[in-house]
Amino acid sequence: MESEPKDFLFDGPDNSPHVVVLAHGAGAPMDSPFLNRFAKGLAARGLRVARFEFPYMQARRKEGRRTAPDRPPVLRDAWLSVVDRLGGGSRLVIGGKSLGGRIASLVADEAGARGLLCLGYPFHPPGQPERLRTKHLEALRTPGLILQGTRDPFGSPEDVGSYRLSQAIRVRWIPDGDHSFKPRVSSGRTEAQNLEEAIRAAANFCEDPMRDRTDGGTDRGESAHAE
Repeated sequence: MESEPKDFLFDGPDNSPHVVVLAHGAGAPMDSPFLNRFAKGLAARGLRVARFEFPYMQARRKEGRRTAPDRPPVLRDAWLSVVDRLGGGSRLVIGGKSLGGRIASLVADEAGARGLLCLGYPFHPPGQPERLRTKHLEALRTPGLILQGTRDPFGSPEDVGSYRLSQAIRVRWIPDGDHSFKPRVSSGRTEAQNLEEAIRAAANFCEDPMRDRTDGGTDRGESAHAE
């Protein structure tokens, strides 16, 4: 890890018409192994990917000590500032890992984003299904894709199937995946397989966020490999 933060990490062709902006989760930086793999996978499919860090993660990187995530207003302002610096939301799909995707979902409509991509959405804290983080998702207008492992403690298929979500949102399930899409050995699947399926589904969405939405419905039980 570098001692000084960068404003952005870029992957993919700089002339791509499709730009994806990803923020990190609560505990890992923008160059975590998960986001490195995801960004490079999207870039290999011709997408331009930009990654950034929230202020608390920038401070953690610089000072070398762990700090709690910023308060939601700070996180929201950071996202809106990034969208503005990258040319406005109309050309951007915004999202990220867990916390990063959740905050993106809070500002997507305000930012006028082209699309919303959540990589493991924290629907509720593990073991606390009553503490939902879904109210704003009921009225979301921005086309959204949530990629979620079927074993994710932040929201299982059983949990999510009972939620009221906007018709603009699709949920694709990663088989036997945890919060980072990693499956159990006993499942017969590999982490590489799951990441590849998730990246493929994400790339298809980022190229055309309105793809497969002619019925206006929300798919909550479909695996990513059905794309």
